Amino acid sequence: MHFGALRVLNDDYVAEGMGFGTHPHSDMEIISIPLEGDLEHSDSMGNVSVIKKGDIQVMSAGTGITHSEYNKNRDQAVKFLQIWVFPNQKGHPPRYDQISLNLADRRNRLQQILSPNAGDGGVWVHQEAWFHLGNFDKGVGVEYLLKKSGNGVYVFVLKGDVNIDGTELNERDGFGIWETDGFKLEALSGDAEVLLMEVPMNW
Repeated sequence: MHFGALRVLNDDYVAEGMGFGTHPHSDMEIISIPLEGDLEHSDSMGNVSVIKKGDIQVMSAGTGITHSEYNKNRDQAVKFLQIWVFPNQKGHPPRYDQISLNLADRRNRLQQILSPNAGDGGVWVHQEAWFHLGNFDKGVGVEYLLKKSGNGVYVFVLKGDVNIDGTELNERDGFGIWETDGFKLEALSGDAEVLLMEVPMNW
């Protein structure tokens, strides 16, 4: 909780046929990343949709919304990340977006899934934040250069083992990095999966 503008990282498991009933949010950028299964979403803006692995969903709660999320299936659990980021200011109009990305575009490289700019790759949010996902073979390394001075990066290892500038991280580890221009990430195991969340730190 509360790494700069990153308010919450929820690593959620929803049993078959279960979910979260209608509940309110305001002044928060809410990003959902499905990992397994199908999650059914509905909200007070009239959106009803199903998101699955490869999809990215974003809601700008702004002046206020209500929404619910349910496991659409009776025979399979849902696993998903729900991430809250503080917006750059309060009072934005509520907004919803959902896109599907090509999973092959994150094989042995970082795929941008979120940015502050519409059309720049992935969804966009009201914040100077950039998110990337990558799947790596053992021994493959990439360098990440921060997009904005003063930002930090919160690393979340979804699967496998990785090394970041000499620090070994394992499955479901989190690691905060700040006061740097960049870092090197290397997979220590096959099929390692990593989420990088770059956010402003002065929040």
